[in-house]
Amino acid sequence: MNPSSPRKAFHVFRLINVAGPFFGLILVLGLFSLNSEVRPYLYTGGNFKIILTQTVIVAVGALGMTMIIVSGGIDLSVGSAVALTSVLGATLLVKGCSTSATVVLTVLAGGLIGLVNGLVIAGFRMPPFIVTLGMMGVLRGSAKWLAGNQTVNIPSSAPLNHLMALVSPTQLFPLPPGVWIAIGLAVVVSVLMRQTVFGRYIFAIGSNEATARLCGIRVPLQKVLIYALAGLLVGLAGLMQLSRLTQGDPTVAIGLELDIIAAVVIGGASLNGGTGSILGSMTGALIMAVLRNGSNQMGWQNFTQEIIIGIVIIIAVGLDQFRQSRLRT
Repeated sequence: MNPSSPRKAFHVFRLINVAGPFFGLILVLGLFSLNSEVRPYLYTGGNFKIILTQTVIVAVGALGMTMIIVSGGIDLSVGSAVALTSVLGATLLVKGCSTSATVVLTVLAGGLIGLVNGLVIAGFRMPPFIVTLGMMGVLRGSAKWLAGNQTVNIPSSAPLNHLMALVSPTQLFPLPPGVWIAIGLAVVVSVLMRQTVFGRYIFAIGSNEATARLCGIRVPLQKVLIYALAGLLVGLAGLMQLSRLTQGDPTVAIGLELDIIAAVVIGGASLNGGTGSILGSMTGALIMAVLRNGSNQMGWQNFTQEIIIGIVIIIAVGLDQFRQSRLRT
């Protein structure tokens, strides 16, 4: 076997990882545009504004999930954490807390949830799947308890309502502040993962945790930091959810964790760890939003959308397994 073959294969699959999500996005847009009734509305500025706004919550959650999955972990409690933090934010506002204090406390609450996940996973060496699955139920129940099993409505004049407000809905600009916040955070987290020691540790742990330990990386500490940082982002996603609905609802975001994980995997991250990018995850989140938006315009029922998204997830994971097997050979 030619020694250069594995190297060539690595570069080919790396190129596919980078370009694949973009081709996927173009393919999805192209397929929906084949319908003559959908096409005139699909490419309007107002529709793109809706798509970008619908992407925000998944995109912000995917920033943290990318770090977790690249490090070889998983977090199934994201949806419940978004519900709890949105209820917490609404409750604080109703109790008379200032907007700035509400934002800080809600984001910190998300960070605390991530910190607990990280401490249990790293401290007791428990599987992330089991820990976060259990935390999913704990957080969902806590959200219902905090809200008294009902929605918590915030004043219509609350500044947080403007984060996801659609001003001039028939035009692309101005975009809601939440969209710009998501873009700014994506740049920051991308730099963090690609240009810092902490980011290199994330990839090293996901590629081979045992080797990372031998290299002197404090793996437990890094895992705690990864989950805590991801939790802060989830807390922010909870605020976005609160702004979008203008109320805290303990029953929202059911299945959101699957959308977020799907966005990261569709974006080229490997569930085996060690591979992934923020740009790919953001593109994956866009693909998810376009799929839902196009499906609604086609008049497809919700169960049809879920079937399509499920198929896309299976295909994305299948392609990842194929890439991994080819690299091993």
